[in-house]
Amino acid sequence: MLFIVDFDGTIAPSDTVDGLLERFADPAWKDLEEAWIAGRLNSRDCMRSQLALVGADHAALEEYFQSVEIDPSFPDFVRYASALGEVAVVSDGIDYPILRAMERYGVASTPVFSNRLEFTAHGLELSFPHSSAGCAPQSGVCKCAVARTLDAGRGLYTVLIGDGRSDLCVARSVDYVFAKDSLQRYCQAEGIAHTPFESFSDVLSVIQNWDTTHSNLISREQPCRLATR
Repeated sequence: MLFIVDFDGTIAPSDTVDGLLERFADPAWKDLEEAWIAGRLNSRDCMRSQLALVGADHAALEEYFQSVEIDPSFPDFVRYASALGEVAVVSDGIDYPILRAMERYGVASTPVFSNRLEFTAHGLELSFPHSSAGCAPQSGVCKCAVARTLDAGRGLYTVLIGDGRSDLCVARSVDYVFAKDSLQRYCQAEGIAHTPFESFSDVLSVIQNWDTTHSNLISREQPCRLATR
């Protein structure tokens, strides 16, 4: 079994990139955000341009990144889900605050796939080690490609836990979806079966009732969806 878990708005209650921009960036970042939402700018170009508008010293940025909080029930979820299979954090955000938060909450061994942020003499530099030329949404992190890489042809039962735009494409190809916010609305509009959730305690209460003794995973509370791949 493979769990693909979003970070911003999912593991972390708020969006860490938006928080960074709200606090430290020129207000023009909102214009770039609107262009991205309207489809005039892809997420890679949008985020790179937005981070170029950040004006703060290293100490202030470090303090912000160290302040990022996560759902307190996430570590319990990781411990339980890791006994069922593999857990990976796959985010189209930035890796620096994710890695710091995972360290503080004792789940640093969980692999993280995200856009790479580095401090340079000229400010913040962003790179996209998990992008894909074939990614239709042109995301910084192609979650579909990461899921395929992690699966490595093993045909693992794949579970997505997410909340937003970067999860929409991969939601069509996984076997089970936990969704909230705009991902939940998308699943409803597209007829994608899903389980709504608010926190990882909700997710944990569902997967603790799964019967994993059979090749086809069955929930004793509600049926799972086997998507057409």
